[in-house]
Amino acid sequence: MEQFERIRRDARDEGLSIRALASKHKVHRRTVRQALADPTPPARKVPDRVAPVLGAHVTTVRAWLVADQQVPRKQRHTARRVWQRLVEEEGAVVAESSVRALVAELRREIGVQVAAVTVPQTHPPAEEAEVDFGEFRAQIGGVWMRLWMFVLRLSHSGKAIHIAYANQSQESFLDGHVRAFERLGGVPTGMIRYDNLKPAVLRVALGRQRLENPRFIALRSHYGYDSFYCLPGIDGAHEKGGVEGEVGRFRRRHLVPMPQFATLADLNEHMAAADAKDDYRYISGRAETVKAAAARELPGLRPLPAGGPFDASATLSCRVDAKARVCVRQSFYSVPARYAGRRLQVRLGATTVTAIAEGRVVAEHTRSLHKNTEDLQLDHYLEVLTRKPGALPGATALAQARAAGTFTRAHQRFWDAARAAGGDREGTRALVGVLLLHRTLPVTAVQAGMRAAVTTGCFDPDLVAVEARRHHHASAGTPVEVPDGVPVDARPAPSLDRYDDLLGVGA
Repeated sequence: MEQFERIRRDARDEGLSIRALASKHKVHRRTVRQALADPTPPARKVPDRVAPVLGAHVTTVRAWLVADQQVPRKQRHTARRVWQRLVEEEGAVVAESSVRALVAELRREIGVQVAAVTVPQTHPPAEEAEVDFGEFRAQIGGVWMRLWMFVLRLSHSGKAIHIAYANQSQESFLDGHVRAFERLGGVPTGMIRYDNLKPAVLRVALGRQRLENPRFIALRSHYGYDSFYCLPGIDGAHEKGGVEGEVGRFRRRHLVPMPQFATLADLNEHMAAADAKDDYRYISGRAETVKAAAARELPGLRPLPAGGPFDASATLSCRVDAKARVCVRQSFYSVPARYAGRRLQVRLGATTVTAIAEGRVVAEHTRSLHKNTEDLQLDHYLEVLTRKPGALPGATALAQARAAGTFTRAHQRFWDAARAAGGDREGTRALVGVLLLHRTLPVTAVQAGMRAAVTTGCFDPDLVAVEARRHHHASAGTPVEVPDGVPVDARPAPSLDRYDDLLGVGA
């Protein structure tokens, strides 16, 4: 461009001929004529390069790509697979980069990929949201497992709530909505966009018509919003592109490297902290943070229902087996032994399992993350162990209580001392009697009673209860309650300190 300018200036100011201009600027006379005819240099002609190695295989590669149109998308040729087949089957000696360039050119030629045109959207504040599940892996309790991330994203501000679950069950789907609405402090006034998740849709009908799950309809009615279902498959992915991109962004930003936590609750605390941190990020193309946009959007949400949150748990009827367990989704949970052989109502939540008898909660467990597991509470078997003390040492419930820390070293010291003093049978019965005290007294009080028993060498559970209650009232600073009309006994507590003096009286 600068050279053409100099040629034209010399021709205008000095009146030089074409031959003189070509000699002065050391270019061909054809270039001088081009500069005088047009101040813009002509575009360079790109030479057609010959590919002697790939030329013999162009027809083969084109046939492979054309045949791909009749097979599932996930099993079509990639450029790398084309290169591998050329090397292995055709004996070609060619670089992978050359094959990639050829594949890209042939795909454009046969129209394999046609870019879909989308229409930009504007989402008013507090009106719309999007929901989806995303898969990821994490270590929970020392075990690597596949987990699912429920995501609800407000379309206007981009504020999103992420909650981890062990599955994509209906309980997790409904519970995710309940917890997300509570954290946001309200519900979108318009609609929430979904794909065709099974917890919400029983069957896809014509167009956007859906046969919906009754439990999902109940949730939607409780919170008072509308639902919008995207088209099935990849054609509908762009209809909720915000949450689709949010799943991948959050996974790359906060779940890499793969997280390791003791419990699923600990993981969810980490994810909630990540959500709070993301409030200060900027979404591409926006001049304000997510927190600033959310501060404008959240006050416009519909208030939460006055009747309280929606009950996302499922109601099941389960028979208690001979081991005082109910089987729920291929996992076993203990209930009090007196209900063996009976049928109980079980409330299955996303994270809890609750057994109910006669309208009263009789057992509550954290929902297991794995199948074929047992979650047993030692307290549920104490009445049986009173009659069968020999079953305690090998009891699964005892092993789980030790692992959970509810069966402490103080319990073990009391048990060892009681067995040493009264034998295995009576010593174990004394321990069972002490464990029953946990139903009515605090742990610290019972431990104080056990320490006093070990010190005095008397392991009667009734005496342990006396010492435990005395410790409990002393620590609480409240005197022992005395019925009305009964005089208060001000005498000092009896003592056995001088009992040994009587031993020498008859000697």
